[in-house]
Amino acid sequence: MKKIIKTKDIELSEAMEDYIDKKLGTLNKFVVDVNEDLVMAQVELLRTTRHHQTGDIFRAEINLSIDGKLFRVESEKDDIYAALDDVRDGLEQEIKKYKNKRETIFLRGARSIKKRFGISPQARFRNK
Repeated sequence: MKKIIKTKDIELSEAMEDYIDKKLGTLNKFVVDVNEDLVMAQVELLRTTRHHQTGDIFRAEINLSIDGKLFRVESEKDDIYAALDDVRDGLEQEIKKYKNKRETIFLRGARSIKKRFGISPQARFRNK
């Protein structure tokens, strides 16, 4: 997986970079059947404003491209690590939703073919 990390108004520390690698590494189990060269993650971390009285607000954004399909999630939190956790969870949901949708479309097509040709008596909506 290729990674591009951009920051604005934040200095990227070694610990933060390791944390990003760890969080993106947990997403590898969802992209098993894809070539590693076709997976690209663009991570953007920034401090949105400096004028808050209670503290800084951080924004984390990840654009994950898997085999031409783009997944984009962003989050704003008062802690940069919490924003990264939130973005990672959002990406997991997006990837699962996409894979489930793709699998459902395949199964629908298979049922349709079975129905049309009467191949299986267990196919849904078979002709009697």
